[in-house]
Amino acid sequence: MMLVPILVGAGALVLGAGLGFLLRHLTYGKKQKESETKVKELILDAKNEALKIKEQAEKEKEEKLKDLTEREKSLVRREEAVSTRLEKVEDEKKSLEIRSQELSKIEAELSRTREAKIKELEKVSRLRAGEARDQLIREIEKDYKDEIIKKVREMKELLREHSEDEAKKVISAAIDRISSEFTAEHTTFSIHIPSEEMKGRIIGKEGRNIQAFERATGVDLIIDETPDTVLLSSFDPIRRHIAKIALERLIADGRIQPSRIEEVVAKAQADIKKETREAGEKAVFDLGVHGLHQDLVKIIGNLKFRTSYGQNVLAHSIEVANIAALLAAEVRADINIVKKAGLLHDIGKAVSHEVQGSHHHLSAEIARKYGISEDVIHAVMAHHEDVEPRTVEAILVKAADAISGSRPGARRETLENYVQRLKDLENVANAFEGVDKSFAVQAGREVRIIVKPEEISDLEAIKLAKDIAKKIEQDLQYPGMIKVNVIREVRAEEYAK
Repeated sequence: MMLVPILVGAGALVLGAGLGFLLRHLTYGKKQKESETKVKELILDAKNEALKIKEQAEKEKEEKLKDLTEREKSLVRREEAVSTRLEKVEDEKKSLEIRSQELSKIEAELSRTREAKIKELEKVSRLRAGEARDQLIREIEKDYKDEIIKKVREMKELLREHSEDEAKKVISAAIDRISSEFTAEHTTFSIHIPSEEMKGRIIGKEGRNIQAFERATGVDLIIDETPDTVLLSSFDPIRRHIAKIALERLIADGRIQPSRIEEVVAKAQADIKKETREAGEKAVFDLGVHGLHQDLVKIIGNLKFRTSYGQNVLAHSIEVANIAALLAAEVRADINIVKKAGLLHDIGKAVSHEVQGSHHHLSAEIARKYGISEDVIHAVMAHHEDVEPRTVEAILVKAADAISGSRPGARRETLENYVQRLKDLENVANAFEGVDKSFAVQAGREVRIIVKPEEISDLEAIKLAKDIAKKIEQDLQYPGMIKVNVIREVRAEEYAK
């Protein structure tokens, strides 16, 4: 009885397993058919896409072929045009060659005709062409010599009338050309520093040190990429010198900070003030000039830090006073007046960076302010050309100023360069025909040329002066202006027996 249920149960299990297998088999078959269908669809899509790509490629190929065909036609047209132009050029070249040959024949014919005419004229006049030309020039010069000289003099007078305007234009152009070079050279000091690290210490944190230095000195401190160097820039020479001393002391000390900067600058200012006062007192004492106001003596001391054309102004003023005193002693003029005027003639340069005006007018105003006599003031003002000297003392001060400034080595020129410049000046003049002798005088500011009167006429002497001046301008470098003075002297000698 127990066996029957067991068999029934086993049959049920077998039947269930069979049904499950059958169901899985049916499901798998369905999925496989779906997969095959998808594969066929993908294959069809790929074939369609390939056909489209093929059609697009063929279409692009046709378009490119059309474009290439058009380009080929265009190149053919251009080639034909170039060939046509080349043919035209060849024709024109042949035409030009024919015309050139014709012109050469005409030129040769004209040359033969000209030579024949010249020979006929030489036979008629019994003179060669060169001789006839020289004779014609001599006749014209002889007939119109006075008129030519008169015309030259009239032109010189006309030029002299307009020379002031032209001089202003030339001076303005020169100032415009050299102003930047002059400013850079005469308003800066370069300070050597031991290392590049020192630049950072001079600048300080957030620039505090450099700002404190510029506030204390009134001088611009320039720090750029120049190795081991900084620049001090200012138009005031006293401030520039104070800043130079202060910065050198700070670099040597190494302690660079705002409070220390103010302390060192104040000490440098006191030292410079003392130095200028002592320099002024020494100049006055050495010259034996008495009765000057103390403030005027301080201004004289400030000239120690001023230069003019590289010449120290204080030394120049002392030199002018001494030279003027020697000249005054020779002509028995007032030595005291010329000494004071010589010492004070350039004192305006001590304040010319602060006050507008010519330095000699400023010098006169300063002298008048401190009770200097009118004779001295006139001599101070008259040492330049814009004021006519009325006294012997004024003339002597003007001459002493010229002597001091013109002596060899006074103004940035060594003795060797000075002597060489004079030799070059004379050599330029001697190179011209008809020159007998030449002398460089007035410290190279004038060259006097003596010509041979039998070779150089009056008219040619005028032209020679102009030619020599032009040659000097082209070949030589010189300060200021050089006067070319050509001298033609005729001497008639005869002996009574």
